[in-house]
This record gives sequence, C-alpha cells and structure tokens, in this order.
Amino acid sequence: MSTEPSDESLMLRYAGGDLPAFRALYQRHHRGLYRFIAWRSPRRDWVDEVAQETWVALHQARARYEPTATFRTFLYQIARNRLVDLQRQSPTLTDDAAPEQESPAADAQLESQQMNASLHQAIRALPGEQKEALVLQQFSGLSLEEIAALTGAPIETVKSRLRYAMRKLRLQMSTGMAAQEEQA
Repeated sequence: MSTEPSDESLMLRYAGGDLPAFRALYQRHHRGLYRFIAWRSPRRDWVDEVAQETWVALHQARARYEPTATFRTFLYQIARNRLVDLQRQSPTLTDDAAPEQESPAADAQLESQQMNASLHQAIRALPGEQKEALVLQQFSGLSLEEIAALTGAPIETVKSRLRYAMRKLRLQMSTGMAAQEEQA
C-alpha cells in the first residue's frame, strides 16, 4: 500500500499554499501532460506554450479546485481547453515541423525508425476522437473513467473509440508492412 498522498490531496494542500505539494504534482504529471499535448497539438510550436500555460492556469485556478474528478482529468482538461482556444484563433492549421532527418545507421535501426515513423503517422491519421482516446490511454496512462470524464463521453463510447482506433492502427500497420515487403 502506497504511503504517498493522492494527487487530489496534494492539490488541496497546494491550494492552501503548500509549494512542495505543487512540486510533487509537477514531478508526477509533467511528462504525461507534455506527451498528451504533443500528440493532440496540430502544431509543434504550440506544445511548449500550451504546457507552460496549463501549469500557469492550474496555479491560477488552485483556490477554486474541488476534487470532483481526478486531478489528472482536471489538469488535462485545462490543456485540452487551451488547445481548442488556439485552434479557434488559427484559421489555417499546419504542422510546421520539418521531416526528421535520418542519420546513417544499421539496417535494424533504420527499420525500427521506419516502423516507429509509420506508427506515428498512423496514429496522427486517426479521427480526432479516436486519436485522443488512444493517446490518453496509451501514452498518458489515463483510465477509461478519466478519459470519459475528460472528453464528456460515456465509458462505452470511449471503449468503442479505442477499439476502432486499434483496429485502424492494425490495418494501417499491416498494409504498410505489406507494401514495404513488395518494394524490397
């Protein structure tokens, strides 16, 4: 049994002025939050900005925090709202990232990089709600209940989105692998 305080109790302590409680929350969640934002953002140059603004907004909202949902759901909702705001403000959304440069590497490493790139491309090609559910579960570790609370969808809908996302990923990956074998 863990003796560490829950996220919700840490947030309540932080709301009361306990700065070490904030540091503990940040240590627990900054990586997962950053991954969520990076996957969800249509532009790479927004990721750092949204991550920073999320923590600032959390600080500003600390006095109003009530543990009606999990802390993680509360935190991710702040980030999600900020991304929606940015998308509304930007009529043309383009990913400004340049393609990744491959360095000379062994065949196995190159194949692994290509498979990873194919997986990332397949995930990015998923419909928004399916991609969001998949990223929240697989990369940010949210439970079905947390995803449902964050997205405002019933748990059965979240399960369906995950099921369809996995089916599409499997199809994309098997189709991509078959095409690579034909080229070889």
